[in-house]
Amino acid sequence: MEKESRLELKKKLFDLLNKEALKRGSFTLSSGKKSSYYLDGRVITLSAQGAYLAASIILDMIGDRKLDAAGGPTLGADPIVGALAALSYLNNRPIKTFIVRKQAKEHGAQRQVEGPCLKKGDRVILLDDVATTGKAIIEAKQALEKIGVIAEEAIVIVDRNEGAADNLAQAGLKLESIFKITDFGL
Repeated sequence: MEKESRLELKKKLFDLLNKEALKRGSFTLSSGKKSSYYLDGRVITLSAQGAYLAASIILDMIGDRKLDAAGGPTLGADPIVGALAALSYLNNRPIKTFIVRKQAKEHGAQRQVEGPCLKKGDRVILLDDVATTGKAIIEAKQALEKIGVIAEEAIVIVDRNEGAADNLAQAGLKLESIFKITDFGL
């Protein structure tokens, strides 16, 4: 299979998001805020094509950055990091991945950060499907800080342009997105 350019991959992902994940109507977001649209990234990232497209683009965006791992808050990051781990391995650029729970498990290893062990001083990039205020990403960063892991960057599939970039910047994170909601005419 011939390798597609990032632009070709982005066009396919955009079309998939627009057709399958973007819903117009009246919705209440997790923040309690009302919205005239809802973008359900998991509809895409849990499909074979969407997982491949998102992971391919993110792997390309990560490029040659020096990182020890990539991961993010459950549930938005879960399918992304799984696809990224597999695709990075297939591309001979294996990236260790992790998922940050909302709170530590009360049994077993009682970890909040799941996956191959991260150690103090490790540098990671945070991933998520959609960013509105960035709250979940900031909470993931805070959980990582408790174990001495450094996160300074985040990549999301869609930035809803509702404060996430500013909120993340205040928390010491630079936000990159594959798309902005304005790309969809909203």
